[in-house]
Amino acid sequence: YRPESFDTVVGQEHITETLINEIKSNRLAQAFLFCGPRGVGKTTCARILAKEVNKGAVPEGYDFSFNIFELDAASHNSVDDIRTLNEQVRIPPQTGEYKVYIIDEVHMLSTSAFNAFLKTLEEPPSYAIFILATTEKHKVLPTILSRCQVFNFDRIQIEDIVAHLQKIANDEGVEAEDAALHIIAEKADGAMRDALSIFDQMASFGTPGKIVYQEVLDNLNILDFDYFFKI
Repeated sequence: YRPESFDTVVGQEHITETLINEIKSNRLAQAFLFCGPRGVGKTTCARILAKEVNKGAVPEGYDFSFNIFELDAASHNSVDDIRTLNEQVRIPPQTGEYKVYIIDEVHMLSTSAFNAFLKTLEEPPSYAIFILATTEKHKVLPTILSRCQVFNFDRIQIEDIVAHLQKIANDEGVEAEDAALHIIAEKADGAMRDALSIFDQMASFGTPGKIVYQEVLDNLNILDFDYFFKI
């Protein structure tokens, strides 16, 4: 259920609308920084943006993976990894207009790796777009921040999570009580990914094909309001 287009992204309208307008008016920045808590759609939006910028310039049914390069900075945080990336950036795309580089957990880069990346970020070739994603913006060097368009992702509202879970429940043929979905949404603390994990777990627990409020409480070890009133 990972969104495939901007209109299916939940609860980040302020970001998706801006990105859609930038693409339409052809005013795309060359470097973006997506920051916010886990599970709110940073990497998803980065992948959608990477597809959208090449949409009109590639043949039907084209595999976009040739134009999208993902680097996980948590496990590739050395200078050598960034040097390899810098060398890749010099090669223009074979098909389509842009090569998009998504660097996840960018705050994990070592200081020397950040410095090696600075020059490329400062003067990127016209066909390169960088999307940096991080959960910890304060750890990213100010020199990097100043070269990026910064988008702050919010925690997703409980109502939005509940509505999305309800839609998935209908698609999957799961009967879910409204109160149960509210508890799952609260427990997820604004992260859609967590909500989906809990939802999945609850669908397999207890009554088959049903998500019942009481069973969700039992499984997640939560005391509901009634409990406090009884006390």
